[in-house]
Amino acid sequence: MTTTIAETADEAVAGIEDGSTVLVGGFGLAGMPFDLIDALIRQGAGDLTVVSNNAGNGDVGLGAGRVRKVICSFPRQSDSYVFDELYRAGRVGLEVVPQGTLAERMRAAGAGIGAFYSPVGAGTPLADGKETREIDGRVHVLEHPIKGDVALISAHRADTVGNLVYRRTARNFGPVMATAAGTVVAQVAEIVPAGEIDPETVVTPGIYVDRLVRAEARRLTVQGAR
Repeated sequence: MTTTIAETADEAVAGIEDGSTVLVGGFGLAGMPFDLIDALIRQGAGDLTVVSNNAGNGDVGLGAGRVRKVICSFPRQSDSYVFDELYRAGRVGLEVVPQGTLAERMRAAGAGIGAFYSPVGAGTPLADGKETREIDGRVHVLEHPIKGDVALISAHRADTVGNLVYRRTARNFGPVMATAAGTVVAQVAEIVPAGEIDPETVVTPGIYVDRLVRAEARRLTVQGAR
């Protein structure tokens, strides 16, 4: 597999189809692929299932009207009013998943694990309808992998063969999402020649990355997120 370097974010998200499951990196604003999200909105794909830690910010983003269902850990925050309105109007579905379980469900998809048991959520509405089992005297909930058709992630630096290095807390869901999707698109602040990144610092090997695009890093507050 060869990593393709796109000229623009619009080129990087070309071909994403209606009905796709899209994994979107980010922990709040850290590691969020802003340019790829904006490009996906322009691209026009609809009826999407979006898997992300959050449910979007401000008046655009994950809650901007082309999403059928959101799977996330934190659907409510100070500027998630678009998602709130769509959800209350019944125009978007929601599955809340505990943060660690969300990451593990994607890691399981990448590792080829069929399902796993976790004690998180046992005895709460999050376990409704799910198989449970007592292990070592504690009730566990059966969780299934989450696999994406596409992953949109953000990293700090890449080389021309797709190896990725993340910056601090931006290294959140990106690494597990990169293993769990059929097509992985990464935006990075810098692309350097192959061999210039110390292999010991590579977090996501280039074999997982299908498309790269360079995008200027954005420094935003939650209130000003777009």
